[in-house]
Amino acid sequence: MTLEDLVRLRRARDVINRDYAEPLDVPALARVALMSPGHFSRSFRAAFGETPYSYLMTRRIERAKALLRRGDMSVTEVCFAVGCTSLGSFSSRFTELVGESPSAYRARDHHELAAVPSCYAKIYLRPVRRHPGKTADRHVT
Repeated sequence: MTLEDLVRLRRARDVINRDYAEPLDVPALARVALMSPGHFSRSFRAAFGETPYSYLMTRRIERAKALLRRGDMSVTEVCFAVGCTSLGSFSSRFTELVGESPSAYRARDHHELAAVPSCYAKIYLRPVRRHPGKTADRHVT
């Protein structure tokens, strides 16, 4: 993979980070990277260790966790606010990545994070893949 390829992949990853709540798909992201969809998907996984879809969903779940911690939105509202179109798929993916349902996460006491700056909370609460296909949430202790 060339340095130019990595720059283009980073540009596509930046689009995911910025526009995670927008409808994004591999063909659109591949156009940003100036690659074919198949080459883009393979290259993205090689460069970043996960597929573009997995990366996008991780960003969406990270944002959903922040919105759920605030407690002023329903799970359905959060689902749509982060760009998911199916409550069932959102809940399944959230549970897979976080280890508990969005409702249970929202109901949990999050006061220990109130004094933690959001940039640090994001680091510690990011879902981390421990084994291929499995993830676990980091908990602040």
